[in-house]
Amino acid sequence: QVQLVESGGGPVQAGGSLRLSCAATGYTTRINFMAWFRQAPGKAREGVAALYTTDGTTYDADSVKGRFTISQDNAKKDNAKNTVFLQMNSLNPEDTAMYYCAAGYMVADHLSAVEYSYWGQGTQVTVSS
Repeated sequence: QVQLVESGGGPVQAGGSLRLSCAATGYTTRINFMAWFRQAPGKAREGVAALYTTDGTTYDADSVKGRFTISQDNAKKDNAKNTVFLQMNSLNPEDTAMYYCAAGYMVADHLSAVEYSYWGQGTQVTVSS
């Protein structure tokens, strides 16, 4: 099993920045893609950014290109922990949502939720105007 724990969400004013973190523990050899999704009330879950952990290749949704950046920090400890970040800049109220970290293996459609097997509990981001 793989466990994902997100942190870093909270309230922020429009134009501000936040950095989300997601720590993966457990059998992390079972994953080679990590991603961020978000879901606003009444809307479908949306893929925001994904990262191929083997070589660091990233994939971004058009809605966040130039504003959000996904990156990784592979800290190999006893429990084989991987961490990914989502740096979010120039936030606007439309970015308000619950943000979820996800992980999967050999993902084909990088921003499709159905491709990911493991999910975190989510962290709320609220952008006020």
